[in-house]
This record gives sequence, structure tokens and C-alpha cells, in this order.
Amino acid sequence: MKSALLETKLSLPNRRSGKVRDLYDVDLGSEEALLIVATDRISAFDVVMQNGFPGKGVVLTQISKFWFDYFGDRFAHHLISTDVDDVPGLNAEEKDALNGRIMLCRKTEVVPIECIARGYITGSGWKDYQASGEVCGITLPTGLRNSDKLDEPLFTPSTKADTGHDENISFEEGTNLVGLDLMEWLKESTLSLYKEARDYALDRGIILADTKFEFGQLAGVEKPLLIDEIFTPDSSRFWPAADWEPGREQASFDKQIVRNYLETVVASGDWDKTPPGPELPDDVVEKGIARYLEAYELLTGSSLSI
Repeated sequence: MKSALLETKLSLPNRRSGKVRDLYDVDLGSEEALLIVATDRISAFDVVMQNGFPGKGVVLTQISKFWFDYFGDRFAHHLISTDVDDVPGLNAEEKDALNGRIMLCRKTEVVPIECIARGYITGSGWKDYQASGEVCGITLPTGLRNSDKLDEPLFTPSTKADTGHDENISFEEGTNLVGLDLMEWLKESTLSLYKEARDYALDRGIILADTKFEFGQLAGVEKPLLIDEIFTPDSSRFWPAADWEPGREQASFDKQIVRNYLETVVASGDWDKTPPGPELPDDVVEKGIARYLEAYELLTGSSLSI
């Protein structure tokens, strides 16, 4: 298995690193842009592992590109190009290393609301429901099971935390942050995007259980732009439709295999979910990247070489 790209140090200014992506400022002459590099780093429980999934950044970038193109005539977004030749200041070696894993994007002011759509009750929503019968202040019917489909998708916003976990908030709390008009637009746009992608994915054998979006505002542009990544295995829960069975946790097309492995490490007392993360064994890495690739192929109808 080839080595994973875990870190980038490009000849570009103002490098910032998130858990799995590196960001750089780019001067396009006509505007200031942002270069987002999807590395192969793996994060779980808010901790980055010692090794990653080789090619994961390529898969995530190409899935996002597919969706940005799919919705491009209806939702304005920040993506300018995924072609390394469109990024000024890169040398030939850097272009070769980054091919397939970059997004050159318009620089926006990020709206401080994480926009989450839930079509099924699972994850943190399931935990909240068990405790209170509600999700983000929304009362749900009694008797729901883990992974049940909801009658109507929910808009469940959260705060955007610079460090640590985002926190679920109510619609009213979000309104206090960004105003009623913007909050209503975020809700309508989030649910519209989710419903269309959910139906598209289901036709291809994937249940899109939930997802999250970010939006950014651009000077002189009335409506926010869709930013960050969209409908990827890192921002969404993808389940095989043929295996769906409410009442239990579902198989998934994401890094759940990593979380499952790490829980065994925690149970054995060898890790306590604090940095540094452990090294993932080869079989977890191989099965993990295979799931990402399968999701790409089902969604796009194309194969991807990484």
C-alpha cells in the first residue's frame, strides 16, 4: 500500500492545518482565494491518528466536486477549480503530490452555524432523543428506534467550535446568532439540498442518513455560498440501503471501522481518547479506504484511481 499524504508544506503563504485538511492563501490577481488540501489524515473522537488512509483526500475531493457540479446551477458555491494547474505558485513536485486532492475556492466569511440535516435518528440525535425525547428542542414521536427513518427530515443546527466539539442548538438560539432571515434561509437551503441528495443516493443503493453543511458570505453577493465539503463520507452518514435495519447501529461507508477498532483499544486500556492517537493496523486501513471508494463509485457511476 502506498504512503498516505499526511502533511503539506507548500511554497504558499499562511498555512493553517485542521484535523484532516491544510489551507493556504492564494492570490489570483482578480481576487484572494483559498486553497484547501485534503490530506489522508484520519480523525476520530477529535484526535488525529498516527497514520491515514492512502488516497482518502482524493476520494473526498472528487466526491465534493461531483456534488458541487450536480447542484451548481441551483446553489452558488465557493469552488473555483480542482485543477492544480490553476493554482499559481506551485512547483512541479507540489502539483504532482496534490493532483486530485485540492479545491481552489473563493474566500468567504463563514456563517457561524453548522447546518445539519437529519433524515434518520442516529448518532448524537439518537442520544438526545433517548435522554429527552427531543433533538435540538424538536419533540419527536415516542417509540422511535435507533436508525429509524423520520417522517420529515429535521434541521438541527449547531455552533461552530474552533476547538473541541460543536454544540447542538435550537433554531431560536441560531436566530440570536445570525438573525431570523438568514436562519430561515439556512434551514430551507439545508433541507432542500439534503432531500435531493437523499433521493439521488437512495436510487444508487445508499441511504444518506444525515449530513452537515457550511455556508459563507461574500461581499457584494446577496445569498450565502455553499462552502467546505458536501455529501462526503466525512460530513455525512452513508449506509448500504440493502442492509438497513432499524433498532441497531448500521454498517456505513465512512470511518466507522476506525471508531469500532479504537473502541477495542480503549476497552483494553491502551488508549483513553486523548492525543496522540494510536496507529491503525493495515487491515483497518485497507477496509476503510475500500469503503470510501465504494461510496464514490456508487454515487458517481465511475471508478477512481488513487
